[in-house]
Amino acid sequence: MKKQYASRASREIAPDISSAGFIAATHSLAARAYLEIRNQILKGELPVGMALSRRKLAAELNISVPPVMEALQRLEREGLVESKPRVGTRVRVPTRQDVEDRSLVREALETQAARLFTERAAAAEKKELRQMGRRVDQLYAACEKNFDDREFLFSVNTYHMKLHLHIAECARCPALRDAIEKEQVLIFNWLYDTAVQRRSLASNYHARLTDILARCTPARAEAAMREHIRHGLQEVLSGLDRMAEAENRWRQKKNPKRLKS
Repeated sequence: MKKQYASRASREIAPDISSAGFIAATHSLAARAYLEIRNQILKGELPVGMALSRRKLAAELNISVPPVMEALQRLEREGLVESKPRVGTRVRVPTRQDVEDRSLVREALETQAARLFTERAAAAEKKELRQMGRRVDQLYAACEKNFDDREFLFSVNTYHMKLHLHIAECARCPALRDAIEKEQVLIFNWLYDTAVQRRSLASNYHARLTDILARCTPARAEAAMREHIRHGLQEVLSGLDRMAEAENRWRQKKNPKRLKS
């Protein structure tokens, strides 16, 4: 079942003895490792604060260490993992500032997408969005009965992201859609919810939002999206505060060599 939602990038790479082929294969394996590790983080299989062993990850993915190192470097640049010399690499524990900053970026991008959606989306696209909103609510309701099924929750969150990207795509502004994807605002929202195990959503939470975007004015759509994004923010911040003590211990951990000197 674990492979059911795996990306195409996780398919095995055919061997190539040429130099160019070896480099291409290494990059492909790094892309595969990146997606696999990122997805494990988003599922909560690698929870925030968890130490990451390059060799262990390589063994689990059945690849060599260099592609894993490349994948971890990319994840670190994106803010999903962090490293400390002579301490190691771990899944990044987000700070209050991280969450608040990402929320502001998401709000700026998605409220604009909501406004443009009301103005530019075709009738069929608005109808599809309303159907997606109801489907997301049904899936989240099913999560209450499948709380421990990480694969199922992963598929639900993936579909939730698809809904929000549908709004951006139908806004007919490729740069805006690309910004939402590039800034990974939906990925980080997913990560924060997973980190604090936030599940409290009304039964028609997404249906209300998509109905407004499909039927109301741009101003009303913008206000609804802003309310949607801010919902649960304090719950996430409170959850992260509970992790703060362990987080401070890791950040203040001293270099072993300095302890001996």
